Amino acid sequence: MRIRYRKPSLKTVLGITAAKKQLKRDLGIYNVTKVLNAPKNAKRRAKRAMGWESEAAKLFRFITRLFKR
Repeated sequence: MRIRYRKPSLKTVLGITAAKKQLKRDLGIYNVTKVLNAPKNAKRRAKRAMGWESEAAKLFRFITRLFKR
């Protein structure tokens, strides 16, 4: 059994969220936003590939923030 991190919202329980997502898929809105978000996604993938989100990098950024002042 998987333990939930948070309880689902009322909209999720009622199925409103799923209906809105299906409508957006049917209208093709996600195809437009996929093109518009491509540069941001490429930047994020590049950062991830070079280890920007690794535990060591997170620790280093945390320590530099502590001693920034």
